Amino acid sequence: MTPAVPPVLDVLDLRAALASGAVSASDVVEQVLRRIRARGDDPTWITRETDAALRARAAELDRMPPAARAAGGLPLFGIPFAVKDNIDVEGLPTTAACKAFAYRPGTTATAVQRLLDAGAIHVGKTNLDQFATGLVGVRSPYGVPANTFDADYVPGGSSSGSAVSVAAGLVSFALGTDTAGSGRVPAAFNNIVGLKPTRGLVSNHGVVPACRSLDCVAVFAHNCPDAQAVLDVLATPDPLDPWSRGAPVGAATTGLADPRGLRFGVLDGADLEFFGDAQAAAAYARAVGALADMGAVPVPFAYAPFAEVAALLYSGPWVAERYAAIRAFIEAQPEALHPVTRQITEGARNFSAADTFEAMYRLQELRVACGRVWQGPQGIDVMLLPTAPTLYRLSEVEAEPLLLNTRLGRYTNFVNLLDLAAVAVPAGLRGDGMPTGVTLIGEAFRDRALLALGARVQSALNTTSGACGVPVPPAPAKTGAAAPVAAAGSVPGTVRLAVVGAHLSGMPLNVQLTSRSARCLEATTTAPSYRLHALPGTVPPRPGLVRVDPAGSSPRQGAAIVVEVWELTTEAFGAFVAEVPPPLAIGTVTLADGSTVKGFVCEPAALEGAPDISAFGGWRAYCESLTGVHQR
Repeated sequence: MTPAVPPVLDVLDLRAALASGAVSASDVVEQVLRRIRARGDDPTWITRETDAALRARAAELDRMPPAARAAGGLPLFGIPFAVKDNIDVEGLPTTAACKAFAYRPGTTATAVQRLLDAGAIHVGKTNLDQFATGLVGVRSPYGVPANTFDADYVPGGSSSGSAVSVAAGLVSFALGTDTAGSGRVPAAFNNIVGLKPTRGLVSNHGVVPACRSLDCVAVFAHNCPDAQAVLDVLATPDPLDPWSRGAPVGAATTGLADPRGLRFGVLDGADLEFFGDAQAAAAYARAVGALADMGAVPVPFAYAPFAEVAALLYSGPWVAERYAAIRAFIEAQPEALHPVTRQITEGARNFSAADTFEAMYRLQELRVACGRVWQGPQGIDVMLLPTAPTLYRLSEVEAEPLLLNTRLGRYTNFVNLLDLAAVAVPAGLRGDGMPTGVTLIGEAFRDRALLALGARVQSALNTTSGACGVPVPPAPAKTGAAAPVAAAGSVPGTVRLAVVGAHLSGMPLNVQLTSRSARCLEATTTAPSYRLHALPGTVPPRPGLVRVDPAGSSPRQGAAIVVEVWELTTEAFGAFVAEVPPPLAIGTVTLADGSTVKGFVCEPAALEGAPDISAFGGWRAYCESLTGVHQR
């Protein structure tokens, strides 16, 4: 083993090692190849990049001088990742776990290309439930990826190979897809994080569809900050995907970083269904207790309408959308499908066009009923559910493939039909040593807020992630009335710094922080007494943050602006400040909770002719709106 390469490959630690120069991309690739060879013939993979191609990619990255890396904005420089084999990567076949369906794409899926453009290293294509139909991970002619804790149990599907590749320490993160829970269930069964973004937030261009109107590209990672780093690269509108969208102006995208006082929905009474699995029930109870111990307020809610929505996905006419996705293929070669996949997909023939409209009408009624849970002073801020109600052995699923698969989707199938966002986090190990998980569910576009809360939940319930002992990062320091009001960091000899523009996670200048081993504490907002302007002529583009009179004498009322609070050593802070060009400066910024930190401010004279973009709520939302308008 190369001593300089971290023994675990989580994104943020590896990124810091690469940025410091202690590790090269070539070192990382050799580590990955050793781990892959050690596993031998491994059904986690369907196809892989050749060893030579991986080494060439790493060498190409290593030849880039550090300044070029920073200027080019490579937030995932040298980070290895895997891709579920229903997502196109030019040069490798896309099979969707069906040999007769395989084709060689002429282009790479948008999501994958964005990762490559950010400096990441694609390692290979992973196994899955055929045509992404299933939550068990065993319906593939390429074998069954082994559950990383016990090969007698299902790995979870449909993104089984992607989850296993992360949990086994073969890559830092992986892409899957999630229509019914495929980005969440395998995360729970392998002790990692599974992010199911808001529909359309990540491009589906180049993804073999399951249900085109519901599909999401999912992210598997060891922890929530890692998933956030990947989402920052992926979440940009794409003109090639007609379902692509960015957060609308005014959408609540933050606000869950501090759990104190949050109202979180929980299951109660007859809604608690674990199919006789007492260990799963106990794990959920522990997770509820852990979040309550952080100061959040559990709120029981009626799950019946959500359960009815969940049943529509496979018992209703949405199965016809799966049929439509592969209609030409299944009608020409029905025998090429896995028997269970074929049985599910051909069930579409039981529904008429009238049935479809009636189901759409019922879904709309249920949307209204389910929507009430989020509304009013008695509404909830977030939902905490078991990711899966239980965990089955391979032999059990083989005996009852449809029934047990349906049970696994009890708490996942409704999410995309209701246009919600979700983050599955590990919830500790059961008494039998198998992993379990819970999912935080929120309204659309609250992905980053869910990840911030998920980081706290994971830290409270786990010390390691995956199956190879990756340490779980400590929870961010609490904010609020008990938080320090000075700019000092939570660790002696450190400084807290609020960034508002090009230094945000995934933005071009973020490397100026990560290369100095800074760590992101939280995403939050300023006090409602600031304005944000787009500064003309800056390269890369940057905003200017200015404070207006909180007493109201200013002709422009203040606004709360999204910021990230980072922590870095006083020495690194001094070097960072020396790089800040005029008209920007480092001053004192007041956050929403009343605490103060160091942060970017702007000389007022520079605002002449600079558009006021405060209505977007932050720089990222403004950039996404510009990208969408320009690309459309």
